[in-house]
Amino acid sequence: MADINDKAPLLVNIEEEPPIEYNDPREKIKELYMQEAGLAVPVVGTGQNDQDDTINISASNSVCDLTEQDQIVAIFVVAFDTRSGNIIEWCLPEEIDLEGVEFKAMASGSHKIDSDFIYFRKGNFFGLACFENMRVDNIVERGARMKSVGILATSYTLLYRHMQFLESQVRHQLEIPGRYTQLKAFYEDRKGSLPSSLNTDPSSNSSPVINTPATTPGIDELPVPDMKITHPAGCFSQFIKFFGEQIFVLWKYILLQKRILFFSPPPMGVVCYRVYCACLLGQHNVMIQPSGKDIKPHFYVNIADIENLQTELAYVACTTEKIFEEKKDLYDVYVDNQNVTTQYQNLQEMLKVNAADRDKMNKLNTQRSAQQFNMEELGDDSLDDDHVFTTFFLEQNNRLFQTLYDVSLSQDKSLTSDHMKGMGLDPLGDRQFIMDLVELYGIDVVLMVDNPCCPV
Repeated sequence: MADINDKAPLLVNIEEEPPIEYNDPREKIKELYMQEAGLAVPVVGTGQNDQDDTINISASNSVCDLTEQDQIVAIFVVAFDTRSGNIIEWCLPEEIDLEGVEFKAMASGSHKIDSDFIYFRKGNFFGLACFENMRVDNIVERGARMKSVGILATSYTLLYRHMQFLESQVRHQLEIPGRYTQLKAFYEDRKGSLPSSLNTDPSSNSSPVINTPATTPGIDELPVPDMKITHPAGCFSQFIKFFGEQIFVLWKYILLQKRILFFSPPPMGVVCYRVYCACLLGQHNVMIQPSGKDIKPHFYVNIADIENLQTELAYVACTTEKIFEEKKDLYDVYVDNQNVTTQYQNLQEMLKVNAADRDKMNKLNTQRSAQQFNMEELGDDSLDDDHVFTTFFLEQNNRLFQTLYDVSLSQDKSLTSDHMKGMGLDPLGDRQFIMDLVELYGIDVVLMVDNPCCPV
């Protein structure tokens, strides 16, 4: 994972040039980014010669599980041009629509860091790109050469298998620009045949089947959450340590299927992991789903996604662009570093960590300590924190939804304070949360908390 350091100076101060007219449909987006970076309005870049590679980097370096089939639909190289800004330097297939990908594979502010990786969405597809910034003694490039190499696929859960290959290829493209033989071989080996119903049009009603927390298999099929995205050891535990007791505030928003946006300056790899970990907070095995909503991990988003996000009912995403904070109609919950905020009164009541949340945190830490002790007794010091934490939330969610389901099947359907405590909730502090939850999921219960004689 890239080092979290945003103190590197800007590369250069670039003087503005007279604006130039374009027919490129991405002109507006590019102009916005050029204004932010203090660059000239984009001009059409020139292609690179496609020569044979001489460096020994094989497409087979991409680790592949033969039991799963790759569905890679595109591979591409994004470059930063000192006049045009972010451009698609090369891609396969040549006819695929990659409009806007150049600004996702190389996030705003990337010029301040040396390397990064980033997950994102393009219509119905998911992308992974590896970025690197190499210093060069070159006046034309103004001291830096920046590129990203990435892929698009039908599912984000399989992208991790190609991280190592993409990292090696972006270095290759920086050192020997314009040679794409290895990328071509990779695409030919991994490309998938797409159903005719799949496309990158975000307005399309069709979408690939993706194993997300909102499409959970039956309880016998999934004993513990399956963290398929590659992540450094302790990724989920670091996520919890970063937010502390606030993790249970996020947990409630995830279960309520809210639109959650994480803001952070680059690097974005760690923030994309936060998006993924946040989705895992809602994992459960009880076959009960909210009506008409499906939480979607969008990963990295930018200003070009504003129109699409306006149509989403539930999502988790991250961005480097502060302008999103002003677009309050786009999100329900805004997370700036460790500061969680919301403009909605019913959700504001959930911002405060209550006694039950602190009890859950203590229980989580106790379970981790017990597991660590057991591992040490067995002479094994390799505690899997991620398994401990994900299992905790899986069991917590299963207990919550199973209790609600059982109460809904009872004769009087009364949800009492004892039920609330049994679910690990505060009878008063979590009253708004449970009211919103049963309404969202269409669970027929009568909440009896303030007065056992009178339903609320």
